[in-house]
Amino acid sequence: MTATIVARSLTGGHGHRVLFEDLDLTVAPGDVIGVVGANGAGKTTLLRLLAGADEPISGTVSLAPSDAFVGWLPQEHERVEGETIAAYIARRTGCAEATRQMDAAAAALADPSLAAAGVDPADAYSSALERWLASGAADLDERLPAVLADLGLASGGALSAQSLMTSLSGGQAARVGLAALLLSRFDIVLLDEPTNDLDLDGLDRLEAFVRGLRGGVVLVSHDREFLARSVTDVLELDLAQGTNRLYGGGYDAFIEERATVRRHLREKYDEFAEKKADLVARARTQREWSSQGVRNALKKSPDNDKIKRRASMESSEKQAQKVRQMESRIARLEEVEEPRKEWQLEFTIGSAPRSSTVVATLNEAVVRQGSFALGPLSLQVNAGDRIGITGPNGAGKSTLLRTLLGTQRPDEGEASLGTSVQIGEIDQARSLLVGDAPLAGAVEALVPEMSSADVRTLLAKFGLRADHVTRPVDGLSPGERTRAALALLQARGVNLLVLDEPTNHLDLPAIEQLEQALESYSGTLLLVTHDRRMLDTVRTTRRWQVVSGRVAEL
Repeated sequence: MTATIVARSLTGGHGHRVLFEDLDLTVAPGDVIGVVGANGAGKTTLLRLLAGADEPISGTVSLAPSDAFVGWLPQEHERVEGETIAAYIARRTGCAEATRQMDAAAAALADPSLAAAGVDPADAYSSALERWLASGAADLDERLPAVLADLGLASGGALSAQSLMTSLSGGQAARVGLAALLLSRFDIVLLDEPTNDLDLDGLDRLEAFVRGLRGGVVLVSHDREFLARSVTDVLELDLAQGTNRLYGGGYDAFIEERATVRRHLREKYDEFAEKKADLVARARTQREWSSQGVRNALKKSPDNDKIKRRASMESSEKQAQKVRQMESRIARLEEVEEPRKEWQLEFTIGSAPRSSTVVATLNEAVVRQGSFALGPLSLQVNAGDRIGITGPNGAGKSTLLRTLLGTQRPDEGEASLGTSVQIGEIDQARSLLVGDAPLAGAVEALVPEMSSADVRTLLAKFGLRADHVTRPVDGLSPGERTRAALALLQARGVNLLVLDEPTNHLDLPAIEQLEQALESYSGTLLLVTHDRRMLDTVRTTRRWQVVSGRVAEL
């Protein structure tokens, strides 16, 4: 079905807090609109409003035709206890709800007493059947195995369509989420951070799917390469300026045009401020001249020299008139608001004294996890190495990191860590900060040498302020937990930095700041990422490719 969403004068937020206002947006067939902005700018809020999940503070969202099938895929892969992969995909594709509605309509058709008041059971059943067919529910079970197998899931291994979602790794859950998207038949698709936890193959498939859709797409992503390859337009929610603006021409064109717009706004304000300052200075000077003229006229002119006195007074009056004219010119100036500076995550990675020359070694090491085996591996990490690590999900990258760091012992062979190695780590699950303790208390426990005031100051530099530090760690968003983990890297001296998918849940400015911090970091680095622009930007001295439990040096 050809469908269009139109938002008019839309204002969204939480409670009394407005995140964006007066937003106008039309999503037509063929549009792929990328929504960007700092964390907290309202990107997810906008998707929820477009999906009809929430009500706007003001404004309207209309769908044409009104019965179009809109698919909203939230950021987090919700793990429902007892839910299988098949049931999860049926729920994410809308097939489960369409089936429930058709079953209810069929029951009402058989027993009209079950029908809603004023509703013709035959009409209700006809509409429900049409939606059920449009959702793809009729042949979902037939299409499911081939898609799962193509994505490397349920292809004769330990997983099947009946495996529980709660048993999957982050990478496997991301693949199942991608499978749900590939199996969906939405008229309009709303995607919130669809690239999180996907490997390079998954990203290629996602890009091909988005580009191949005939319907409209609105997506939120912090993956710059994915945005550059996929979107036709960019909607920026500028939290600092309190504005929203739609840019045409794709992501790279947006970057250039935004820089031009910001430069022009700054130049316009600087011109206004300079002109106003000049007029104010001239008015002040003339006011002083006028006041001085009056004093001189009263002081120097004798009482009987009325002509000179009158001339002096008239001169002073002319100066006063010039002052009033200057003040009038100042009042008539068109006020230009100064562009507000964006909050930026500016940090450095704390350094520790140099470690031993050999940082970590594996000697014929083998790690087994169920039917999966990593190794045998013989590897050496030397001080100063900057190693970029890539590979498909499930290949063993995270297991490799745990083995190198000594947090997981090999089942065969040997693993050893060098001396004076100070580790700073952000793992994929952000497990360093978990639990019910308030954020400030959890960080204080990890850096006991810092006072409570210093911890709060540190967290504030990372955008985690009073309303964040008192909340339980588990109550924070993934992005907030990631920023807290980055704060710990600044507070603790490290000479071995281990980052496992560090860009997940970070906004674009924070990702760029992280890249700058990595450029100035002089210690040893192990970087696992599927962010293609980060791989190109961050300086590495070695590259490892992990495939099926084996490591190849590229």
